[in-house]
Amino acid sequence: MPESEFKPKQQLFSAPFSAAYWRLAAAEMKSTRMLVLAAVLTALRIAVKSLSIPIGPNLNITFGFLINSIGSMIYGPVVAILTSAVSDTLGAILFPSGPYYFPFIFEEIAGGVIFALFFYRAKISTMRVLLGRFSVTLVCNLILNPILLYYYYLAYMGTSYNIFSLPRMVKNLALFPVQSLVMVILFNAVLPLTNRRGLTYTGNVKLKFGRKEVAALVILTAVSALAVAGYYWYRGLA
Repeated sequence: MPESEFKPKQQLFSAPFSAAYWRLAAAEMKSTRMLVLAAVLTALRIAVKSLSIPIGPNLNITFGFLINSIGSMIYGPVVAILTSAVSDTLGAILFPSGPYYFPFIFEEIAGGVIFALFFYRAKISTMRVLLGRFSVTLVCNLILNPILLYYYYLAYMGTSYNIFSLPRMVKNLALFPVQSLVMVILFNAVLPLTNRRGLTYTGNVKLKFGRKEVAALVILTAVSALAVAGYYWYRGLA
């Protein structure tokens, strides 16, 4: 159905580059129902912060991205900025893992906004989930987080941090396919409920992994792995 045939409340967008998209996203800040839901999801997101599976020094498998992706899909990028800031601040206070470092808030915000740009007011598909998860992995986990850790170590420990940490990169690349699969399963379970409640307007969709999606998953993982391998090969020659 063309975008023009939707009522404003139910309008979907193929991309987040229109003024109407951002007006709707900003309007969520005026919705009591949406703010209450955002508060509940933020509390759940903070609680989940305490749950992690350590697999090495400074390397943990966490689950907050699941709550983050669902919330961002429902209330959009503007509210996501607020909830991400609250989640990062309260999470650091309630479950501290070291000295509080304010710039980490930008990584949290970036994750929420990126998920929202892919999922809010969008026709959800498996490919969109893969691209959204990949973008968060690339921007937040492989770029922002190492840079922030570098300055965190300098500020509080007086030492440097290896931005291009091979174990961290490999962990994130290895987790990407698993996280994508879990997100697809979660979206399949949640979307029927959010559609019935008028929180999303995706229609009767069933996310599946066909040949195209499997190929995309393999290619995205391979491209990332080759980029990491290429960097370390180049560094070895330097």
